[in-house]
Amino acid sequence: MNIDSIENGYVIDHIPAGKGMQIYNVLSLDKLNCQVAIITNAKSQKNDVKDIIKINELVELDLDIIAFIAPEATVNVIKDSQRIDKKLLSLPKEIKNIVKCPNPRCISNNEDIDHIFKLTDNKGTYRCLYCETMAL
Repeated sequence: MNIDSIENGYVIDHIPAGKGMQIYNVLSLDKLNCQVAIITNAKSQKNDVKDIIKINELVELDLDIIAFIAPEATVNVIKDSQRIDKKLLSLPKEIKNIVKCPNPRCISNNEDIDHIFKLTDNKGTYRCLYCETMAL
């Protein structure tokens, strides 16, 4: 398999195996007019396998979404085929409209309002702002 190197763009690395497509879908990377490569089940020294996403354009990325789905991921910024920055992610204090509240009685599922979850501990537990149900 041969995937070209990135001239200007991002390499999202150390994504847990199986989470790459979720990030791809939530970030709507299919809507971009540039090359996007998703590598699943790549060999990893830290873990047995990982996913990698390569985006061959410097577009706006929501790092909070990536951190919520894969907090151990890293985002390498590539310019002129050289890594100029490596962003280590941290869990966002709040997420909005990334996931829906699993509680069918929650107001966010019955009214036209945002689905907001707050980080409640340092283990990555998010709870609904309205009913305090834990995000799945």
